[in-house]
Formats: sequence, structure tokens, C-alpha cells
Amino acid sequence: MPVSTSVSTRNTRGTRGKGLGLGLALLSAVAFGGSGVAAKPLIEAGLDPLHVVWLRVTGAALVLLPLAVRHRGLLRSHPALLAGFGLFAVAGVQACYFAAISRIPVGVALLVEYLAPALVLGWVRFVQRRPVTRAAAVGVVLAVGGLACVVEVWSGLGFDALGLALALGAACCQVGYFVLSDQGSDQGDRAPDPLGVIAYGLLVGAAVLTLVARPWSMDWSVLGGDASMDGTPVAAFVLLAWIVLVATVVAYGTGVLSVRRLSPQVAGVVACLEAVIATVLAWVLLGEHLSAPQLVGGAVVLAGAFIAQSSAPARKSEEPVASGEPERELSTPGTAA
Repeated sequence: MPVSTSVSTRNTRGTRGKGLGLGLALLSAVAFGGSGVAAKPLIEAGLDPLHVVWLRVTGAALVLLPLAVRHRGLLRSHPALLAGFGLFAVAGVQACYFAAISRIPVGVALLVEYLAPALVLGWVRFVQRRPVTRAAAVGVVLAVGGLACVVEVWSGLGFDALGLALALGAACCQVGYFVLSDQGSDQGDRAPDPLGVIAYGLLVGAAVLTLVARPWSMDWSVLGGDASMDGTPVAAFVLLAWIVLVATVVAYGTGVLSVRRLSPQVAGVVACLEAVIATVLAWVLLGEHLSAPQLVGGAVVLAGAFIAQSSAPARKSEEPVASGEPERELSTPGTAA
């Protein structure tokens, strides 16, 4: 009887842990999904996209500075990982994404960015020369086909070509994030702490963006005024606070905690909701309406991402891989945005 009670207790705790993990993963998706919706009014109010990215990354880096101090040993043990993570996963992804949404709808930019899982599979198959599952290949085909509907290729790419190129750039940088995040994942207890990597990634990203964005040339007065959200005035500093505290600090933190309670694959699947949330929020708050073919295409893109990510085997499995999923121990995919 005591043994049965003990097993029951462990099962109950496991169920609660998974429930909490799912809740954290959903919160992370919501937090990441709202970043573009909050950033676009600031850009339209007069801030350069790079300046908005700099404010986001630098603000979050300052908030997480105590974590960086706590994990300062990472500077000696994994300097290349921290530099690459800051350059690609933080500065590259976010700069390209914010520049993209200044030219094309938020939902379209994020759906284009969801080509990243397909690009990761290309890296795995042709660079690492590892086999991939048939389900993963089907997921890639669906994602690419859905993207064709999203950008309406039959109308000669009705969206800004540079905006689409920037969104694709964000997807490519996210591939760098996936590949870099996998470094050290096989070291067990000696693996780099994910929160420490995020903290230093933000610091490195802030340093790089300072050189590129030149914040001293920014129109700081914009932050003291209002920004228009589909005709409704909203204080600019409120939008900035949301971007820094919720869309970055909370998003990254809850993403990491969710992965620790769930498998990386499950957390990644839940993170696919980020694109849905971002599209709905942009529709409601910014008045960015997508056509019926684009909505169908978006659903197909997410279905492809879902299939590719959920078909990944366990870390040490010898089976073909679906994507670079071990990387998701750092965060769910919306890190990107």
C-alpha cells in the first residue's frame, strides 16, 4: 500500500508539472507573439526599427544583468557560444524581424520566419549529413507550400520584397540560433546554464546593436509621447515596457522553464501558437487583415512546423532526426521574435 501511494503521488506531481509546463509554454508564446504588435506603433511613431530593437535588447540585458554576474564562468568556458548566440539569436533575429514588420504585416513576417525549422532540416541533412524522417520532409513541403500562399506568389509577391527578404533573414538567423543552442547539449550536468546563455546573449546583442543602431542619434522624444495603435493613442513608454519586460524577459524565462518541465518537442509545438497569437493580435489591435488564402497558408505553415518538430526523436536516439530539436533547451522558437 505505501508503495502504491508513493507511485500515485509521483504521478500526480508529474501531471501537475506537465500542466504547469504547458501553461508556461503558452505564456511564453503569448509574450513573444505580442512583441511585433507593440513594436510596430513605435516604429510608425518615428523610431527606427534598429532603435526599437536596441531598446528592447539593452533593457532586457540590464534586467537580466544579475543572472550574467551569477553565471560569469560562462565567459571562460563558452565564449564562442555566447558571442554567436548574441549575434544571431538576439541581434540578428530581432533586428531582421523588426525591420521586416516596418514594411510588411506582423503575421506575414512571423510566418515567413517559421521557415526556420525547414532550413534547420536542410542544415542537418546537407551540412551534417544526417538522415531526416519522412514526416519531417512532409512538414518542410507543407511549410514551403503554405508560405507560398501567405506571400501570394500568384500575384507576383504583393508584399514589399525587401520586407520579405528581411523576414527570411530572421529565419536564417534563427537557424544559427538552433545550431548554436545545440552546442554543449551532450555535456549533461556540465552543459551551459540556459538562463546564463540568454543573459549573456542579450549583453552581446546589446553591444553589437549599439555599434549598428547608434542610439545617440535616436529621437528620444518619441518615448515621451503617444503611439497610435490602429487609431487608439497609447503611451510609447508603456509599449516599450511591454516589449522589454513581457516580450523579452518574461518570454525567454517562461520558455526556458517550460522546456525543463516538458520535452523540447512538446514545448516547441506549443510555441507554434506564437504565430497564431501574433496574427490575431495584429488583426485586432493594428487592423492588419489577412486574406482567406493567406490564413489557409498560415495554417499550413504551422501544420508543417508542427509535424517537423513533433517528429523529432529523443536526444540520444540513433533514428533519423526531424530538426535540430535539442537546441530548444534554451528556449522555445519565438526567441526569435
